[in-house]
Amino acid sequence: MNAAPSSRTRIRRIPELAVYEREVLHGILDAGYLCHLAFQDENGSHCIPMAYWRINDALYIHGSNGSRLMKHLSSGAEVSIAISHLDGLVLARSAFNHSMNYRSVVIYGKFVTVIEAEQKMAALDAFMDKLAPGRKNEVRSGSKQELGATIVLKITLDEAAAKVRSGGAEDDTKDMHIEVWAGVLPFQTLQAKPVPNEDCKVDAPLYVACWQGGKQGQS
Repeated sequence: MNAAPSSRTRIRRIPELAVYEREVLHGILDAGYLCHLAFQDENGSHCIPMAYWRINDALYIHGSNGSRLMKHLSSGAEVSIAISHLDGLVLARSAFNHSMNYRSVVIYGKFVTVIEAEQKMAALDAFMDKLAPGRKNEVRSGSKQELGATIVLKITLDEAAAKVRSGGAEDDTKDMHIEVWAGVLPFQTLQAKPVPNEDCKVDAPLYVACWQGGKQGQS
């Protein structure tokens, strides 16, 4: 796909940075764990950080069935969701040409509730695999009561667009004579040494042992 799926997903500000291909969208989503979810209700406008994960062409969230937020979202409220990764600060010769390198996705639409118990469990298993592949086979799975107390919601990527900037500073010709350092200060999220609980007597599994030194958020 090389065109915006809807008028509200069309990138108007610096449109050459727009990306609509599904593979790019999926890569940006899969590189993160936290989204910011915006919506309106009778109390005004809100923007809430939430954990998320992707299955195929949909984004999933979960929460308590007693949550006002989850009840509102499951009622068919319109939402917009943002996921972003900061990759670097771009320093130019002009103050107004400074920028940032980033990868971002914005999604519009409505959540639907995952009703069927097996589908809910499969979705939550996928969330566990997102956090630590294979861990769902080691821990206690959710009980019938825990599953019943949890709402799982999904939203399709039918209305989604990415915006990506990379590369160095874009200086104006009139500023090229200014003798000042220009370039990129890169950002990377490095995965640090795992910290076991004091009461943990089990050797670290492979996904824990391999955590340190990885680069989280880099697609």
